[in-house]
Amino acid sequence: MAGSSSIGRRIGKIIIWLLATIVVLIIALAIFILTFDWNRARPYVNDKVSQAIGRPFTINGDLKVGWQHPVGETGWRGWVPWPRFSAANITVANPDWTRQPQFATLEEIDFEVKVLPLFAHDIVIPAINLVNPSVDLERLLDGRDNWTFKLASSSGPSEWKLDLHDIAFAKGNIALSDQQKKVELQMVIDTLGQPIPIGEAMKQQEAASRSESAQAIGKAGASQLTAQANAQAASAAAAASAAAASGAASADVSASGTTAATGASGALMAGGSRAASNASEAGAASRSVAASGASGTSMATGTQQQTPSYAIGWTVKGTYNKTPVAGSGKVGGVLALQDANRPFPVQADVKAGDLHVGLVGTITDPAHLAAVDLRLWLQGNSMARLYSLTGVTLPDTPPYATEGRLIGQFKSSGNVFKYENFTGRVGGSDLNGSLIYTARKPRPLLQGELVSHLLQFSDLAPVIGADSNASKAKRGDATRQPGDRALPVEEFRTDRWKAIDADVKFTGRRIVKSMDLPITDVYTHVVMTDGVLSLEPLRFGVAGGSLASDIHLDGSGVPLKGRFATSARHLKLKQLLPNFKTMQNALGEINGDAALTATGNSPAALAATSNGEVKALITDGTVSRLLMEAAGLNVANVVYEKLFGNRDVKINCAAADFVATDGVLESRVFALDTGDAVINIDGHINLRDETMDLGVHPHTKGFRVFSLRSPLYVKGTFKDPHVGVNAAALALRGGAAVGLGLINPFAALIPLLAPSNNKPLPCAQLLAQVRQSPTAPPPGVKQRPKAALSLDGAPVNKSAKGAASSPAAADKKKPAGMSPASAAEYKGS
Repeated sequence: MAGSSSIGRRIGKIIIWLLATIVVLIIALAIFILTFDWNRARPYVNDKVSQAIGRPFTINGDLKVGWQHPVGETGWRGWVPWPRFSAANITVANPDWTRQPQFATLEEIDFEVKVLPLFAHDIVIPAINLVNPSVDLERLLDGRDNWTFKLASSSGPSEWKLDLHDIAFAKGNIALSDQQKKVELQMVIDTLGQPIPIGEAMKQQEAASRSESAQAIGKAGASQLTAQANAQAASAAAAASAAAASGAASADVSASGTTAATGASGALMAGGSRAASNASEAGAASRSVAASGASGTSMATGTQQQTPSYAIGWTVKGTYNKTPVAGSGKVGGVLALQDANRPFPVQADVKAGDLHVGLVGTITDPAHLAAVDLRLWLQGNSMARLYSLTGVTLPDTPPYATEGRLIGQFKSSGNVFKYENFTGRVGGSDLNGSLIYTARKPRPLLQGELVSHLLQFSDLAPVIGADSNASKAKRGDATRQPGDRALPVEEFRTDRWKAIDADVKFTGRRIVKSMDLPITDVYTHVVMTDGVLSLEPLRFGVAGGSLASDIHLDGSGVPLKGRFATSARHLKLKQLLPNFKTMQNALGEINGDAALTATGNSPAALAATSNGEVKALITDGTVSRLLMEAAGLNVANVVYEKLFGNRDVKINCAAADFVATDGVLESRVFALDTGDAVINIDGHINLRDETMDLGVHPHTKGFRVFSLRSPLYVKGTFKDPHVGVNAAALALRGGAAVGLGLINPFAALIPLLAPSNNKPLPCAQLLAQVRQSPTAPPPGVKQRPKAALSLDGAPVNKSAKGAASSPAAADKKKPAGMSPASAAEYKGS
């Protein structure tokens, strides 16, 4: 028994000593940790981290380790202290080819580590606090960048697992210099005072963007845009309600709830926070989430997933593609980036040059950019200026503002972005529709359908450079239109045509224009492939008929090569000249065709090199007799018609046939036959210098008294045309009357008498020849000479080259090539 008690006392002493030793070691370790100068470990830490990241890593300030009572732990775990590490003045160096010596700098970092999980090889860090972090990112033209680290190779997966719960910082700076993307930006980031719900951000951004719209398109235009957007939202909400009702009738409660949530998401994206502001507080909150395109409803499970609020604010300033950029915005918390299934909220309000972009929405799996769903607002001076920022080729336009929903999916086969059901204002016109951008090889593709319910015709002028010099300057174009030129000289940007393919349809349902322009609507199908732009067709509603063109512009080479085929069908005479009172009783239609080819990089250059034919017909019509008599200078009849009313004369036929050679249109046939007169017009129209020289030769049918029968002329430029009577011919007739009057007063009437001819034009043959389809040579090739259209072996009227040197002589001489019989007929008329 004594031996047993002795052994027991000995074991007890051993246990006591072991416990005492452990306590002493713990105390000694604690004293060591508390009193040890951890700065002595900095070289070791610096070396290990540098080896791991492949860059020089340096702790220049103090390295400290402390102990802290755990917050939130209960029971015996609350008695286990956590170590708290802190380090000051940390730098991570850049490669030697960068402009900045440091990749990152940090004033201080501190964090706690849970002790107990370390035994399971888990490093659990509740939070990391960063003080004034700063990062400089650089990329060169050759593709080298400083954000790719050469990490030390590992023989296998690590046994340790990191679990980081939060990252907190007061303020940070990020600088980006990307020579490939031509980006130079400086960004300041900071935590928000309190989380901001996505619905609140939506309301704020909508108000800010609509204020910017008023700056771009005026207050009236912004009000109209708001009305359009509200109507769009109401339509989307109605569609959502219909979808919800349909789902409730055909599925169970769970399925119908999912359908309603899905429809509400689309409706709210179309209407922004407008619908949310009219709903209950709970409904507004849920629909604000839906407005970002992330209602969180799972189509498979019907579960609800809350979209995180905004936690970090940012501001940015710099340049993109040499365009000044400045803006601000908000994003979700840093750790929200790690959850691929949790929508990450983003908001931005950015100006780049004259472009203003506002957006609110979410990104799915932001680390890998799986998808985006945003409410997007755009404003600017011209859509063409989006090219430098987006690479999307669009035409020049007046100032614009749009808002709609942008949905993007990032795929290995090619990213796809859809600007869905957007509405906008372009100048004084509305614009609605959807556009789809597909990133593909060798060129991206832009598809869509656009509709304008009320289109200002003047808003189409910038598309071809026909707007004013002031308008050009406002949209950033330095080209100035010469004051004496009517055809636009602004060159097409054919270099941009090769950057993208396009297949877009545009409809202008109603055109607002001046009273003397008989255009009612427009439709075109724009197709662009590898630098070749086609409008198939470009169709206008004109004067109760249509004017349709197929236009092909090959911009793949220099100069641009163009082919044009135009047809005019059923143009009503009365509607063509709505402000011409003498034409208001006119009947009949104009039909015509043209085929032209040309080379040149502007509308003026194309016109100056055009080759081909232009033809037109008028059949089965009537025209004001007063107008015809005035053209024939039958003074007595004009006075009679003025006093006693206006009668109409029937148009037997009218035809025009011009041949274009190097931009000069020469008339082969230009004639009008009525019951009272035959009028021939000859001469040429020069598109190179924009001049015209036409002679109008009236020939009466029936006996006329006091008829001077003198030819008219149309001369001058397109900008300043002149119409008048040939003074020389009028002087000859007047002089003859005076001379004969000296001999015999009654003989003075002889030069003023117009004897009857009664020789009409052979209309059937004339119209049959003009109805032949016009032809045009390949671009850059002159039109082959063709014999002038003839009637019974004689030209209908003179060519410009065969005209006499003076209009007076031309009135007496026969046209070149005319048979003697026809010459006698022509002279006698």
